[in-house]
Amino acid sequence: MKIKCVLVDDEPLAIKVLQNYFTNFSEFEVVGTFNNSLEALDFINNNAVDTVFLDINMPMMTGFELISLMEKKPKVIITTAFREFAAESYDLEVLDYLVKPIPLPRFIKCINKITTEFSLKNNLKTELVKVDSHIFIKVDKKMVKINIDEILFIEGMKEYIKVVTADKTYITHKSLTSLSEELPLDRFIRIHKSYTIAIDKVKFIEGNRIQILTYTIPIGRNFSKDVKSRILE
Repeated sequence: MKIKCVLVDDEPLAIKVLQNYFTNFSEFEVVGTFNNSLEALDFINNNAVDTVFLDINMPMMTGFELISLMEKKPKVIITTAFREFAAESYDLEVLDYLVKPIPLPRFIKCINKITTEFSLKNNLKTELVKVDSHIFIKVDKKMVKINIDEILFIEGMKEYIKVVTADKTYITHKSLTSLSEELPLDRFIRIHKSYTIAIDKVKFIEGNRIQILTYTIPIGRNFSKDVKSRILE
């Protein structure tokens, strides 16, 4: 049985991008695309829908308002150009939050998350799409390969980021958000506007700080709830 998806966005190009991505995943079926939130709500409430890929800023009704009016409560994946609504969206129990333009590797991670969710729900064995075990970053004009397993945390420093492993630190011209989106969602978490950490490298949490090896890293106020729900529970 295929996972039935609905795409809702007032930008036709944004829907086209997702449709093209979905052609690579035979276990998913796009059963409806909508530029109008009211039409989307009517379809979702009257048809079998498993997941909804939903923009936030739309005319007539925002994505958040549409979520509150859904009667059947399918899994929701937010697709938006705005990063600042992430905390609010997770309060509404969305499954994932994708920031446009959505790169294919990040979309694959979302697909894996949906597949895992429905596999557990339906007690099915489904093979996940393979995601690379490493990343490449540009350091001193060279593309350096870093194994994801070795990353302790990433620190944002204005126009640069610092990727820290147990043995070495790499500095590259890239945003913290863009690199964080290349990492596995189930293994890394943003804990501060300037830090993304590897969950399995956490030694302990004390107050609003996390310890990883000899590094003490602050937890941002806006990230505290997500940190506690994903690391402590």
